[in-house]
Formats: sequence, C-alpha cells, structure tokens
Amino acid sequence: MAQTDLERYLDPSEVIPEKAELAEDEARSSSESSSRWKRVTGKLLTWGVETRGIQPVPFEERTDEQFFKIFFLWFTTNFGILSFSAGTLGPAVYGLSKGDSCLVILFFNLLCCTPVAYFVTWGPKLGMRQMTQARYSFGYYGVIIPSILNLIGGLGFCILDCIVGGQTLASVADGRMSWTVGIVIITVIALFLTFFGYNVLNWYERLAWIPVLVCFLVALGLGGKHLSTPAPAEPATAASVLSFGSVIAGFVISWAPLASDFTSYYRPDVSSWKMALYSYTGLLLSNAGLQILGAAVASVAPLIPSWNDGWNLGGPSNVGGLLQAMLSPVGNFGKFLTVLLSLSVTADIATTLYSMCLNFQILIPKLVVVPRYVFSLVATAIVLPLAIVGSHRFNDTLENFLALVGYWVSEFVAIVLVEHFVYRRRNQTPDNPYSTTMGYDITQWNRPSQLPTGIPALAALVLSYGLITPSMNQVLFIGPIGEKTGDIGFEVAFFLCGLLYLILRDLEVRWRGKV
Repeated sequence: MAQTDLERYLDPSEVIPEKAELAEDEARSSSESSSRWKRVTGKLLTWGVETRGIQPVPFEERTDEQFFKIFFLWFTTNFGILSFSAGTLGPAVYGLSKGDSCLVILFFNLLCCTPVAYFVTWGPKLGMRQMTQARYSFGYYGVIIPSILNLIGGLGFCILDCIVGGQTLASVADGRMSWTVGIVIITVIALFLTFFGYNVLNWYERLAWIPVLVCFLVALGLGGKHLSTPAPAEPATAASVLSFGSVIAGFVISWAPLASDFTSYYRPDVSSWKMALYSYTGLLLSNAGLQILGAAVASVAPLIPSWNDGWNLGGPSNVGGLLQAMLSPVGNFGKFLTVLLSLSVTADIATTLYSMCLNFQILIPKLVVVPRYVFSLVATAIVLPLAIVGSHRFNDTLENFLALVGYWVSEFVAIVLVEHFVYRRRNQTPDNPYSTTMGYDITQWNRPSQLPTGIPALAALVLSYGLITPSMNQVLFIGPIGEKTGDIGFEVAFFLCGLLYLILRDLEVRWRGKV
C-alpha cells in the first residue's frame, strides 16, 4: 500500500510525526509572538500611545470637550521658522517690495484658511479622518491617488522643516556642527511626539508656541529699527504677485487633506462655527503673522552686513543664519533663543507625520490592522535621508514644492466640496437615517461596492491639468497663459476641477442609480 493511501486511514501524527511536531512548534511560536506583541501594545497604551488608525471613531468614544485645543494645534504647528521662510520668498525670489509681499500674504491667507477651517468641522460630526472621508468622493480604491499625493506633500513639508530647523540649530555652533547633525536632532524629537499620538501631540501644541513667541519678539525688538527702510524693489507685476500668491496658497491650503484628522475625537454636538473659528484664527494668525515678518526681514537683509552674512552662511538662503544674526546682539542668550527657534519646527513635523501615518493605511488598506505608531518610524526613515540630501538647495526646493502642492490640493478641495454640498445633501432627508451625519453612511467607509467608483473624481483631477499646465508660472515650467498673466494654476485648478467633477459625477449617479 502506498504511503499516501496509508495516511488516509491513520492519524497523520503516527505516520509523519516530524510534520505534526513542526506544526505544533509553528503554532506555539506564533502564539508566543502574538502574546509578546499584545504585551508590548498593552504597555504602550498605558503610556498614552494612540493606536487607532483610519477606522472611524465610534460615537461613544468622541468625548473630548476641550475644543479650544484645535486653536493651539493650528497656531503652534504653523508658528515656526518654516512660515517665516515662506514669507522671505516674496522679496528674495519674486522681487516684490515689503508692502506688496505683505498684501499678497494677507490676501491669500484670508482666502485659503477657509476650506481648512471648514473641513475641521467634519471630524466631530463623522468621526472620520480626512482621507477616509474622501473615499465618499474618490471611492475606496480611487482615493489611493490623492493619498499618494498627500503622502508626498506631507513628507515634503517634513523635509523642508527638517532642513530649516537643522540649518538654524547648526548656525548656533559657529561651524562646529553640520546641517546634517542638526537635521537628525530635529527629526528624532519630532518622531517622539508623533509616536505617542493624539494626547501628547495636543499637550505639546498647547505649550510649544510660548518660547517661539518670546524669540520672535526679542528678534523684532532688536532688529525692528531696520525694517522701516527696505531695499529698493522693482514695481510689482501681475506675474510676480500671482506666482508668489500661489506659493502662499500652497503653504496654507495643503492642510485641507489633513484637517479632520485632529478633530475626530471631539464631541459631535460641538458648535461647527466655534470649531471653524478656532481653526481659522489659529491658522491665520500664525501663518500670516510670521510670513509678513519674514517678508519684512528679507526685504532689508541685503542692506545690513551681519544679516546678509547670516543669510548666506554655509550656502544661499540660510534662514537659520539670518535669525541667528538678528539675535546675535544679545550674545549667548541670542544663541539660546536661536536653539528654541530651531525646535519650533518639531510642532509642524509632528503634526504632519501624525497624518502621514494614517495615509499609509489608506494607501494599502490591509495595513489597517497595523497600529498607527508603527508608521511614524517608517515616515521618519523616509524623511531623514531626503532632508539631508536636499538641505543645500532650500529656497529652490521650497518654492517649487509649495507651488506644485497647491495645484492638486486645490482640485481635492473642489471635488470634496462639490460632493458634500451637491450629492451628500441628497441623503439629508427626514426619513433618511444618515441625515444626522451630513448624508454620509459611516458604516460603508470600508465597503468598496457601496462607495462611489471614484472615476469622476480621478478623471476631473487629471483632465484639469489640460488647462492648469499652460496656466503655470514657476521655475520648473512656464506655460503660455502663465507667462502673460502670472501663475493662475491654483485658481484654474479649483474652478475647472469642480465643474468637471459636477458633470462627471452626475453621469455616474444616473448610471448607478444611487449616490
């Protein structure tokens, strides 16, 4: 009788004991590994580490009543030297005067803080992260594309923060510390905050703005007398104004795909107006305030030898060296303040990395079972080497990156708003159980067949570039329209993409017979 026939009648453990033993060993090893992992996770939970990823927060777990925290989160996140750096681009790159730069900064901040503040209000109502909610426009699989773009954008901002923070920290050492060492220190601190998650992040954001404010007030007190006599500038042109405006828009509106990530634990009955006002004020005061200061300082830096030397220390556009030069009159105390300023970027990096951890789970849905904090290690491993490589081309990196981010985020905002106001409103009827959740059936967040196909959103996203591209006016590319008008790609992206999505989505709804 063949061995295989015998095995059909006898206990396999009697015929091939080595296989049974191997199976038992594997099961035991797997059980022990699972047990160890549960012990580690349990220990981290006792330390306050957040494990939840993109899963919607259940109604009963949305209990946070400290609504004012959202003001400090947005204020502190943007109240750092990267915002200051964005403001310097007006005079330094686009040749705008101090007054023109400040007007552009103020106008585009007033405009672009609005969608971010509005998206924030969806977190308490739905309990969903922003990219999870975007599945109701882009579909279960289609949202992977904006998720990739958002991941690239978020990691790009982290890289810029690491560069400018590392430069600033290294400038204090008088050449004894490289930019690379400074970048590593900044990144490790931000990793710690991101790893712990929601509670630690909010605690840090409530306090971290105080020393930064002191530093900038001292710098303003020491150098304020110089700001009234800026260097002469050429008259502003439409091209320079709109191109700089698109950079500022990209800086602010890039928070839209992350907005509700930080409010999904708040109580659902919070006033939407209150949440929006807290968020709008925090965003506007921090961004516009420091960008205006950056523009003012950059407009006079060429006229002050010590500032100009700091500006070019170790390479062009060294914002850290410029700030160190401004604070140098107070000696070692000025160096201490410069160190504090360098650490201000950790708030921005930590907030951004927090959301990037969630994007990994949108990108690969099966990773939803992996705790959020694991991805903080992955994101840091990506950011650190890229920041070191890009550290010596900071201004070019910042300018090109911010403009490109602004285009796709403008499209994203248009698509999500059209879906929300036109199609989700159709579900808000008295006899519909989802009218209390703004027309979103939250139970369908991970069911592809119950979500839109995403084809209209992706088609609108791609087709819009037929007109966005010729409307660009950036270092990387100048289109025929943008050459005459300045960069209007940001504006074209919003209106054209919104219109295309409205048309294509309507066709999808008629074809499928449901929203």
